[in-house]
Amino acid sequence: MEFFTSSDSKRPVRLPAKIRRWADESMRGKYGEEAMKTPDIEIENEHFNEYDDLDKYDFMVTEIAKKAPLRVCEEELISGSATLGAAIGHVIPAYFKGEKIFSSVSHLTIDYETALRFGIDSYRQKIAERLEDKTLSNRQTRFLKSLLNVISAMRIYHQRYLEKVEKEKPEIYRNLQQVPFHPARNFHEAVQSVWFVFSFVRLCGNWPGIGRLDVLLGDYLKRDLESGILTRNRAREILASFFIKGTEWILKDTPPSNGDAQHYQNIILAGTDMQGREVANEVTYLVLDIVEELGISDFPITVRLHENTPERLLRKVSKVMRHGGGVVAVYNETLILKSLTAYGYPSEDAQNFANDGCWEVQIPGKSFFIYIPFDSLALLQKKTLNGYRNREFSSFESLYEAYVSDLNDQVKQIYESISQAFGGPEINAPCGEWKTAAPCSVVSLFERGCIEKARSYYEGGPEYNVFSPHIGGVADTVNSLYAIKKLVFDEKKISFAEFMDVLRENWRGNDLLRSYAASLHYYGTDNEEVDRIYAALLHDFALACRRWDKRGNCFFPAGVSTFGREIGWAQNRLAAAEGTRAGAVLAGNASPSPGTDTEGVTAVIRSYCRADLSEMVTGAALDLKISPQALSGEGGISSLKSLLRGFVKLGGYFLQIDAVSAQTLRNAQQNPKEYKTLSVRVSGWNARFITLTREWQDMIIGRTEQNV
Repeated sequence: MEFFTSSDSKRPVRLPAKIRRWADESMRGKYGEEAMKTPDIEIENEHFNEYDDLDKYDFMVTEIAKKAPLRVCEEELISGSATLGAAIGHVIPAYFKGEKIFSSVSHLTIDYETALRFGIDSYRQKIAERLEDKTLSNRQTRFLKSLLNVISAMRIYHQRYLEKVEKEKPEIYRNLQQVPFHPARNFHEAVQSVWFVFSFVRLCGNWPGIGRLDVLLGDYLKRDLESGILTRNRAREILASFFIKGTEWILKDTPPSNGDAQHYQNIILAGTDMQGREVANEVTYLVLDIVEELGISDFPITVRLHENTPERLLRKVSKVMRHGGGVVAVYNETLILKSLTAYGYPSEDAQNFANDGCWEVQIPGKSFFIYIPFDSLALLQKKTLNGYRNREFSSFESLYEAYVSDLNDQVKQIYESISQAFGGPEINAPCGEWKTAAPCSVVSLFERGCIEKARSYYEGGPEYNVFSPHIGGVADTVNSLYAIKKLVFDEKKISFAEFMDVLRENWRGNDLLRSYAASLHYYGTDNEEVDRIYAALLHDFALACRRWDKRGNCFFPAGVSTFGREIGWAQNRLAAAEGTRAGAVLAGNASPSPGTDTEGVTAVIRSYCRADLSEMVTGAALDLKISPQALSGEGGISSLKSLLRGFVKLGGYFLQIDAVSAQTLRNAQQNPKEYKTLSVRVSGWNARFITLTREWQDMIIGRTEQNV
């Protein structure tokens, strides 16, 4: 069997045929369909509605642990599965009278290290010591006891698996006798420990990220390889089990939406340690081996690059990227470490950065995270320019100044809205006394700070509580400002009032002017004049966020994203000064508007890097679609390596590349059954292309196809 590739080079074959068949079955929906046959655990307790929220939650988690179906695949080398289909819908899969009770948690990467190094039982001791504090409120005491209930529920679930695999899988049985309740002693136990924690948290409906998998597992594998108790091929098969089991939520026929692999289980690879040493190890390369061979996209991978990234790693990343699917993206570690430490994170935490499951940077296992996106183009069109009615500006500078004032008001409104949502009417409240929130003890157990503060993930428990405003539509706002500057103030082709009339009328009867506006060199073409507006806008946005930052120890850092909202925003946008009509789907994330990036991929990167992206503390993503033909052969690999080196050197933040042709995507639209496993990078996550709606598919196709 062969797994889809955009490259003219076939994917390598390293794993045994039975494992490859298992991967193919899973990616075609076998286990997702099984999960939908038992979507949830129905609660049978006549007194359930009399319980308070924490009692309900504890009962639900215990019922899930007792009754969730167990799955052990013939080929698997690690056990544990999220077998309840309702969890795929981001809810806790225990229902009362057919109704969901609580939603679940995502956009976080939990702490696997404590379980791996010390075992789950170490939490029980910490909680017991914390309960001795006589100053705890009743709510705090009750929360800590809920954490103990999570551990007890995990024990129930774990014991059921021990009984299940004792005769079927003696090797897995031996590993589960040790982990995850006691420290892992070898590589196989370590993989099992991480997987069991992940699968149980996910079984309860949550969508956690994985984080730095090679850092977590690397030393275990190194010792086992050196001692000879494990071969590299066997280690690859163990890790392949991890990845294949992670595809268990794929359905055979997913209703079209924004994609079916959006469960935020990202993995981070490589980078440096506190001494500046490269951490890439055998686990790093085995992970890349697996996704290169199988094309599994359900664990989007981001590799941390820096100026001294080894040539071997850069080559391996490039070889995986050319197969398409957007499975591997890259961070510029150098810039991000500068950003995080300048912002105020301790060096040790900054060095360990991962993300929230998409690409927004956070400190794994220590962070509560929410991003709050807004449409900067709509702000310009409807607020600053008043819907193109009754506004007049005598200079570009006065227009820009008015826009920045509106931008500051927008950020203030975001701060006030989250203050009321999380802490009451006082603006400082979310950073002090948080409102009582829905229970989330399963993820709270694996977030550092929650036990120490005796507060849940949703109530200020983690060490870092991050609310990040994200500016969207940046390229379109910049392009519109630039077009007004050129047409009205510099070249005086039209007066300001007349231009507003043209835009209000959606360019009707002004095709020549529209054609001229569309011909300007916009953001993404290495035009320093327009890029100065872009750089200034991001800087002023960062300043706006900084005014509300760290009030009461809550973080309020800036970021740039759309995450596909450019589709939803389109219907509320007016005609844009850059030459587009009302309702057009425009730029995503920090990428150029489709069709405006006419000067090649290096011009795009140069424009993007002209801003000080370190001020975008939680991230600014650049999306590129590159022709597969441009990455063909050794020349293509060399070109891609150079591109990645240049991205780091110029000061990029996050780069996601998809190597796929527009024609292949159109073929998939026409013949979806033949492209079941074709994956594309959407916007921080991967999705099988045929699970996207036609509108989302067209958005992906519409991205400019670049050469290198």
